[in-house]
Order: sequence, then structure tokens, then C-alpha cells
Amino acid sequence: LEPAGSVSSWPVSAPPRQSSAGCRPHLCPRTPAGVCGPTAGRACAGFWGGQLGGGRGLGLPQTLLSTPASASVLRLAPMRLYTLSKRHFVLVFVVFFACFGLTVFVGIRGPKVIQTSAANFSLNNSKKLKPIQLRSNPLSTYNQQLWLTCVVELNQSKETSIQTSFPLTVKVDGVAQDGTMLYIHNKVHNRTRTLTCAGKCAEMIVAHLGYLNYTQYTVTVGFEHLKLPVKEMHFTWKTYDPAFSQLEIWFRFVFVVLTFIVTCLFAHSLRKFSMRDWGIEQKWMSVLLPLLLLYNDPFFPLSFLVNSWLPGMLDDLFQSVFLCALLLFWLCVYHGIRVQGERKCLTFYLPKFFIVGLLWLAAVTLGVWQTVNELHDPMYQYRVDTGNFQGMKTFFLVGAAVYVAALLFLVVRACSELRHMPYVDLRLKFLTALTFVVLVISIVILYLRFGAQVLQDNFVFLSFYGLLNFYLYTLAFVYSPSRNALYESQLKDNPAFSMLNDSDDDVIYGSDYEEMPLQNGQAIRAKYKEESDSD
Repeated sequence: LEPAGSVSSWPVSAPPRQSSAGCRPHLCPRTPAGVCGPTAGRACAGFWGGQLGGGRGLGLPQTLLSTPASASVLRLAPMRLYTLSKRHFVLVFVVFFACFGLTVFVGIRGPKVIQTSAANFSLNNSKKLKPIQLRSNPLSTYNQQLWLTCVVELNQSKETSIQTSFPLTVKVDGVAQDGTMLYIHNKVHNRTRTLTCAGKCAEMIVAHLGYLNYTQYTVTVGFEHLKLPVKEMHFTWKTYDPAFSQLEIWFRFVFVVLTFIVTCLFAHSLRKFSMRDWGIEQKWMSVLLPLLLLYNDPFFPLSFLVNSWLPGMLDDLFQSVFLCALLLFWLCVYHGIRVQGERKCLTFYLPKFFIVGLLWLAAVTLGVWQTVNELHDPMYQYRVDTGNFQGMKTFFLVGAAVYVAALLFLVVRACSELRHMPYVDLRLKFLTALTFVVLVISIVILYLRFGAQVLQDNFVFLSFYGLLNFYLYTLAFVYSPSRNALYESQLKDNPAFSMLNDSDDDVIYGSDYEEMPLQNGQAIRAKYKEESDSD
């Protein structure tokens, strides 16, 4: 151990044990070399007490303990993470994967998200394309949204590749329950569409209604400006499956109840500890769990009771707020775990809020922009509004690149500086491992969503919701104090109890029982006691 003021190169958990010659070398300035016994121990006690500052057995570096922040490090509220054995860690991951697998199974075996039905229409060998009027099937609020798509079949060789742009006109009328026609929009909408044919023409979206205010719709489509030999046109109505809508309601309701219970249990476990003594993970969990409650959207059933765009807008807003808060949580934890004590808002939080705030602003702007345009124009698509959309997309990608670079920097710094510190490295390793697993699963889901047509409508929604919910539940479990954490911490920190049966040497050098292996939850005391008696 170096003198006070020097930089320690090894963690201090206790002074070295007794040497083979029967004399314990006291590595402190107050004890001469070769002096042994309780006398030397009492002389060295003041030095150890001043250097450790009450941090006996924590394994903290001397420089960290001598700083003003050492008091806050040692006062941190306990976490269940510290008491878990290797078998418990394996069990935590097994339960996490089992719960996530259950949501995937429900998603695969459950109803599909999209329900399709062919529109009744035929050209009847007409050489001239006339306006086409199509009427949808009867709809309910459980259908949520309505799409009309079209696949054009050309009268030419399938080996020919064609890509042409043409103006397409659409007029949407709502049909009331009494059968009267209601004009929804004040004009006939005109948008440019691109027809791409490589053997078979690609499907294009003719119209999209994000909110259903009527039980039936009539859409008039005009292809008069398409100067190609058309053989046939296949129109398809697409809506959300009512069975999936009911499953979504129950799915969200279950997670709302579970999140509320987990939030209450987490708050109840920390109620006896001062908020100043909470770790940075515990403070952030107290923020993320209420946001997860909003992410599951307890107001979601209102979208089936109220014919308005507001419930859907709130759902998008809650999702963006929670996801950005999760991104901010990763930045703050990987940085804050290295910075103990007071974290100033200007230097610690402001740069992170700026980076994540840009991502949130871009995501919300894109969502609001698309929703507002779809309300006024059923033909609006982000692919059509290329100028504004590409600009916001570029802005979002730049912000995401800056965030990833900052997060990787903080992770590398934390792992390189704290990998040898007990307790702290355990917090770091567990969070990194679980987050890595969640990110890998998310990438796999995204690949299946956009790379495999069979799976994209089955389990994507349930998988993402289940993954994020169980991720937060797992973190809340390991970061919450155990049931007897307060009693154990008070008993350990009280000198009247902790040193009542300790000898002078045990107080200074630590008891042998503190480093005994565990077997079936009890320390092997008999073996060590026999050895001490024989000595």
C-alpha cells in the first residue's frame, strides 16, 4: 500500500495475510518492518481507518476512497445483483428467454396482423382505361386502418422490364350506415406513381386511410394517363385483422398490469433507503418503469371507442419517449458508473440530452408529418415526399451515428477502467451482457421482418413489446434491494455489532470467515475452526 496521496495500483480489500514465518508484514507507515502482534495492529489501525474511510472489504482503490465521492460510493443502496451466485445468474437469463419465447410462440400461433380481400373488378377487355369505382367490405373500429393496393398485369412478354411514372387520381367517399354517400375530401387527389415491372409488376399502394370514421368506403381510381397495354388489374383491400386487434388489446392490458406491479414492487423495495443513496441504475429504473407503463399505452382501447387520430398519435409519442429514454439510460449508466458523487447537469446530462433529443425530435417530426399528411391526403406516402423525408432521414441517421459512437466510447472506457473493481465490474458486466442479448434479438427480428415475407405479419409486434418489457423487468429485479437488505446493511455498518466478537487482528486484517467458500448457503466454519484449534 502506497502512502496517502500516491496513486494505488492495486485494489485494497484487506492487508496481506500472515506470512509463512508466522509474522504478518504491516504495510503502513506507522509500523516498523518486522513488528508483529496486536501491538503493531493497534498502531496500524488508525492508518487503515483513515485510508479506507469505512470501506473495509469493498475492494475499492485507495484513490477512489480518498476522494470526496467515496462517501457516496459506500452509502449506495444495496442491489440484489451483489447476492446472486452463478446459478442465479443462469436462472435469470433462462427465465428471461423463457418469457420472451412465450411471446414469440403466442405471436406465431396467433392471428395474422393484416387481413386481405380481393376487390371485385374486371376490365372486360376494354381498350381504354376508365375511372374505376371500388367499394370496400363493411368495416368496424377493430379494422383500425384501410389500404387499397393494385397489381397491374401488362399485355406483353414477361421477360420485358419496364419502369414508368404516370399521374394517378383517387377520390374517397364514405358510406354512412343509412347508405348515403358522404364526400370525405374536398378534391380529387392526384399523385405521381411509378410502375415497375420485371417479369411481374410490383404492387403499389393506391390509397391509405389511417383512421376509419365510416363503416364502408368507396374509392374511385383513375388510370387514364397510363400509356401501356394493360391486360388486367388486381385490386386488394387490406385492413387489420379484428382478431389481432382483440389480441393486441389483451396483450397490452397484460403488460400494463405487469408493469404496474413491477413498478410498485421496485418502489416498495427502495422506500427505506434515501434517494441520495440510490445507485444510478436504481434512479434510472424509477424513471424507465413509469415510461414503460406509457409505452404499453393504457389509453390504447380509446382508439376503438373514439373516432379520432389522437389515441394513435399518443401511442406514437409514448413509444418515442420511452425508446429515447432507454437510449439516454445507456449513455448515463456507462458514464455515471465511472463518475461517482455529484453529477452536474451542465457537464454530465446536457450533452447526452442533446444527442438523444435530436433523435427524439427527428422521430416525432417524421411521425407527425406523416400523420398530418395522411389525414388530408389518402394518397400520401413518405416515398412520394422524397425531399422532406430524405432530409429528415439523413438528419436522423447522422444523430444515430453520433449516438452509437458516443455509446461505444463510454462502454470501452468503462470496461477498461473498471474491469478489476469488485461490485462495479459486476454491474457493468451484467448490464452489458443483457443489453447485448436484447440488441442481437432486435436485429434478428428486424431481419425477419424485412427479409422473410412469411414471418413479417405474425410475431413482430408481440416480440418487440415482449422483449422490451422483459428486459426492464429483469433489470428491475437485479437492481432492487433484497428483502433483508436494510437490516443486513445496518448490522454490518454498526460497529457495536460488526466488531463485537472480533479480535484486534480480525478488525485490522479481516476475519478468515469472510473469505470462506459457501456450500448449500452456509459457511464452512468447522474446517477452519479445527485448523485454528490445532494451531
